Amino acid sequence: MTLFPLLHLCDSSFPIGAFAHSDGLETATAAGAVATANDLRAWLDVCLDETLGRMEGPAVWQAWPAFRDGDWETLVALDEELVALRPSSSARRSSRAMGRRLLTTWQALYPDPRLQQALEQGLALPIAFAGACGCSGVERRRAVEAFAYTRLAATVSAAMRLMPLGQTDAHALLARTLERVPATVDLIASRDARIESFAPAADIAAMTQQYVHSRLFRS
Repeated sequence: MTLFPLLHLCDSSFPIGAFAHSDGLETATAAGAVATANDLRAWLDVCLDETLGRMEGPAVWQAWPAFRDGDWETLVALDEELVALRPSSSARRSSRAMGRRLLTTWQALYPDPRLQQALEQGLALPIAFAGACGCSGVERRRAVEAFAYTRLAATVSAAMRLMPLGQTDAHALLARTLERVPATVDLIASRDARIESFAPAADIAAMTQQYVHSRLFRS
């Protein structure tokens, strides 16, 4: 596998609209729940351990072989369960919108019949990411690691817009969290379990995003 497709997919300039979403962090900062670097560290830990470790990461892990084998029944069922686990309607919409944008762009750049089929299904972002990786020769484990990187990096990028946090301190927090990603992926691979989610504070923050008086992000 050449490294360039994976670097291209993970580039922050890749046009899927992720920059428009904070996944509830804007609400948390507005309410004072995330106000310091230590608060952000805790938020990132929850993102990694719960959202990525138990829901989105396992979704990427399970979607990868389903794309490889053209198992659309499994992909659709996984996608429906993933979307159903998100209490926030805006999070559901944004994940589907970003998934569609990713598949549309990737199909234009690296055409593959499986991507076209996925576009017709309309899949959430983690499922679409797995498809783009699987169709481009990116290994299964690398796909999960790369997805974790993009999600954590997007959270840190949002934090720099929402908090008095310098670039060096922000990226120090990101580097510290990324050190834990391999162990998280090991756990995902060893469990190979059904996706699940328990991050109530993040879910409530995402659901109440619409009530923030002045917003930078859509969700």
